[in-house]
Amino acid sequence: MIINQNKILQALEKIAQKDDLNEIKSNIKIIQENLKGIKQDKLGFLNIGTNGGTISVSSKYIEQELHQILETKTIERTKYYVNRLKKGLSEIKTSKINDLNLNQWKEYNDIITDSLWIMDKRDNSGVHTASYWGNFIPQIPQQFIKRYTKRNEWVLDTFLGSGTTLIECQRLGRNGIGVELQKEIAQIAQDNIDKERELFTHSTIQEILINDSTSISLDDELKKLGIDKVQLIIMHPPYWDIIKFSDDVRDLSNASSVDDFLSLFAKVIENTYNILEKGRYLVVVIGDKYSKGDWIPLGFKTMDLVMSKGYKLKSIVVKNFEETKGKMNQKELWRYRALVGGFYIFKHEYIFLFKKHT
Repeated sequence: MIINQNKILQALEKIAQKDDLNEIKSNIKIIQENLKGIKQDKLGFLNIGTNGGTISVSSKYIEQELHQILETKTIERTKYYVNRLKKGLSEIKTSKINDLNLNQWKEYNDIITDSLWIMDKRDNSGVHTASYWGNFIPQIPQQFIKRYTKRNEWVLDTFLGSGTTLIECQRLGRNGIGVELQKEIAQIAQDNIDKERELFTHSTIQEILINDSTSISLDDELKKLGIDKVQLIIMHPPYWDIIKFSDDVRDLSNASSVDDFLSLFAKVIENTYNILEKGRYLVVVIGDKYSKGDWIPLGFKTMDLVMSKGYKLKSIVVKNFEETKGKMNQKELWRYRALVGGFYIFKHEYIFLFKKHT
């Protein structure tokens, strides 16, 4: 069933003209009752008919707004919330970098705006899996794709791995490009994406390039796709040599030293800078490591490197992680090592958000 937008707006307009608080709330309760009989889709959205077609609005959003009106104590505040709901249902206010309707900002409870991310478990829905060592949780690309891109825009992942970012692009209706050094891992990513297409049938392009992100000609690859810029870049490089991903000397996990790692990563930053659209964002996910008993601040060294290449730092997010494959079933052993060695066990990683200004 489709709700008629004009009828709702007309009802709210009449309510906003009333001066009796009890009468206003009585009318709001009638709207509440009428909406209870409207069928929602599987994601909890209502279809509202407009002169130009239909728009989808979260039923939770409408319920929250109506509840807030009923909780008000003064006629002025009540009318303010009634008019705000009218605006939320009739006007779409978006920014240049996403599709979020800021007139319905309360609807987006799933989008994190804090700098500390505590996530109990990874999203294992669909084809997402933790079977590939070192892949990040799907919630990371999901958050940034929703907040920093619009539908049908382009996302680049320079360390694709098993395809997490492109799977999220397919789910969210974005086009994706992933660069992966290892052919066999790229095939795993392709298989995952092909399976995901059966579940989320958005008409998007998900392109996997088997190549080296330090040297691939991305300008040429983008031309083949009929574009010249991407709108978001996500990088989840190896945390130096914590996990050896291959025997390839071009693999950053085989860098001989921290300086060598940073030198290779600098090439990736330089190689991708020109293809990111001005005013758009780069996300780097990385953690620190121990080496010979010393804490190596790999995250902040990487942050400084990216800033030296012309990016402006917008945010630092600290994200927790629990049991990793390398420490699986070894909690007691690591606790003993920490007590003996006088150090703290890694339980966090960094997500650096950068903006390109030029």
